[in-house]
Amino acid sequence: MKNLTFVSIAFIAITSFFACRKDNTGTANSTTNTSASRLTTNTVSWVNVIPATSFSSYSTYWNDLYPWGSDHNGSARMRSQDISVSGGVLTLTSEPSGSVGNSSKDPYLPIHYYSGTVYAKTVPVVTDSWPKWHFKGEFQCESQTGTWPAFWVTGADSWPPESDFMEFKGSATCWTNTYKNASGGWSSVGTAISIPGNWHTYSVYMTKTNTTDVSIEYWIDGVLKSTQTGANFVGKNLNIIIDYQMEGSSGSPGPTGTTYMRARNVIVEKSATL
Repeated sequence: MKNLTFVSIAFIAITSFFACRKDNTGTANSTTNTSASRLTTNTVSWVNVIPATSFSSYSTYWNDLYPWGSDHNGSARMRSQDISVSGGVLTLTSEPSGSVGNSSKDPYLPIHYYSGTVYAKTVPVVTDSWPKWHFKGEFQCESQTGTWPAFWVTGADSWPPESDFMEFKGSATCWTNTYKNASGGWSSVGTAISIPGNWHTYSVYMTKTNTTDVSIEYWIDGVLKSTQTGANFVGKNLNIIIDYQMEGSSGSPGPTGTTYMRARNVIVEKSATL
């Protein structure tokens, strides 16, 4: 009986040892894979294109309005007087405009607001020489009906391509979008953001995957939210836009008073290695 008990105890101990060993191995593999992923990102050699301090040297890195002018697809008309920088923070201010006509851009909505938008002097392009790009910034965004803040890139010479790194359309859902995808349509993923008016970090990695396409990783507050394919992005010049548009896709009526979008620590960098 003593021998049987000893054998049983030994069997249980050995079984427990191997069970624990299996569990620990699984955990180790998971940690290793995560670390390897981080290591891959961290060991990429980045060349800075727009530094985190760029708003303090605004005229070196940024231009007022859209690349094409003051109007776009919402009800806000952009003006330089609604763009300001203080302490390294860019502030875009929107206020009711009164009746000043219609937007000059499709769908030609009546202008209800003056607001601010800026675009970068740097024009990124994914190529064989620079196959990987990183775009990142911290933003405070309005999320009420009629407010339409966004951080995005669009084709400088033709449209598409377009990648919306961050877009709020009248709610606390942040949309990350790509046009066109491999099927020729839109890819869109919505993420609920806790208090968009607080500072949140939006980051995108755009990586060449073949002769025509890119993979686009959309990160929010350090968490990967979506990986999308950008078809025919390779070789296309891109305009980087920080945009506080109003109404349009964000609904109406919009705010009756003054509202703000703020940005800081916006960086753009590129890598010759994947």
